Amino acid sequence: MRLSAASVARLPAQVQVPAYDFAAQAVGIVHLGIGAFHRAHQAVYTDAAMDGGERDWRICGVSLRSAGVHDQLAPQDALYSVTVKGDGEPQTRVIGSVAEVLVASRSADAVISALANPATRIVTFTVTEKGYHFAANGTLDFDHPAIAEELQSGTPATIYGFLARGLTARRDHQAGGLTLLSCDNLAANGRKLQRALLAYLERVDPALAQWTEAHCTFPCSMVDRIVPATTEADLAEVAAILGMEDAGAVVTEPFSQWVIEDAFAAGRPRWEDHGAQLVADVAPYETAKLRMLNGAHSALAYLGLAEGLALVSEAVAHPHIGPLVDRLMREQAATSFAAAPGQDLSAYADDLLHRFGNPSLPHRLAQIAMDGSQKIPQRWLETLAHHQQQGRTCPAILEALAAWIVFVRADGHTVDDPMANQLAALWKEAGPEGIAKAMFGAGGLFAEHFTAQAESLALLQSLVAKRLATR
Repeated sequence: MRLSAASVARLPAQVQVPAYDFAAQAVGIVHLGIGAFHRAHQAVYTDAAMDGGERDWRICGVSLRSAGVHDQLAPQDALYSVTVKGDGEPQTRVIGSVAEVLVASRSADAVISALANPATRIVTFTVTEKGYHFAANGTLDFDHPAIAEELQSGTPATIYGFLARGLTARRDHQAGGLTLLSCDNLAANGRKLQRALLAYLERVDPALAQWTEAHCTFPCSMVDRIVPATTEADLAEVAAILGMEDAGAVVTEPFSQWVIEDAFAAGRPRWEDHGAQLVADVAPYETAKLRMLNGAHSALAYLGLAEGLALVSEAVAHPHIGPLVDRLMREQAATSFAAAPGQDLSAYADDLLHRFGNPSLPHRLAQIAMDGSQKIPQRWLETLAHHQQQGRTCPAILEALAAWIVFVRADGHTVDDPMANQLAALWKEAGPEGIAKAMFGAGGLFAEHFTAQAESLALLQSLVAKRLATR
């Protein structure tokens, strides 16, 4: 038996199920990029809001590339379970907030119709850094093959193409503006989405760009929840809990955080009644997340993989890596920005170390290590640049950066990164003695984000050499 609307009534009593009639609720949110994280985060908050009495906020999920999530959830009436693993027994809940999953590449018209529907008031995004197609300077990369081909062919394939068509229909039919809410790990994510989308619209329809700027909002947000990739063992464990199969099951940790700039165009669920924080300025929270949690995660990934480790919990328990990551968070990341009133960064670091050490959540280092070239500017390089301006170096971050530099050499493993070929070519061109300068020296590949001065560059090069010598 498989989880579905017809089988929910047969679930064991210890499994929580929606108290509301989920099938009777209209879609109010379109989500672009419906992976495991969204299903364990924004969809859970929205499910809780409707369980608390709000109505018509179901989610139309859109997969821009893979049909995997659609194929998991379509036979289950879009129902799935979230299992929370902490110190005690796992807690499982069936989520009813997702109404359907569309695959954009084969249901483009349906995606555009969902965006254009007057009942839709919010569009949320978890498309990762790659999905925004930013150039190195943070603006939209019009030379990116996906953007260039979309503009030439007129066939939507990126978030910008689908939004352009959905917003055109809303304008033409007076359906009103949308809240366009990025939930990706990017500093000032709402502002960056706004600049990129308006630049795209200026190319295709300048009047639509003006209409969008006048009628839509782009709040910034910060999200935080560790959601490892679901394994076959997880699916088997969840099936035992449910007494039936759930191909879309996700497993996560007890902690969840969602900080949102309170700037909505046409209403929203009362997510704040269920743990979200609605604030005037997200920046201190997103900076803490990017530089402390995400920065530590990336350090654990590259340093841990170099030691032959596989999991976050293993890396943070390592006698050298654990203390290094502690110093990275407290001494380097936490001192690189001004905290918001009441934001206790020392306590935040304590929470992070506790969460990293959760053995019930096998968060794989290889998953975190993906797309490093897109992540390290926000996670490490901004911190390095801040301290360099103050005349300080960051030995812990530089050691992690050296591990990444050696990792992207791709000796004996595959590098899953949009710049993998470019980084490999740079390694061949610069060689071991020049790779640090080629990346982070004056005119280097990443110099726009961080141009290392002599002291940091020498330390980084020595750390690279030391790693190469011990391989």
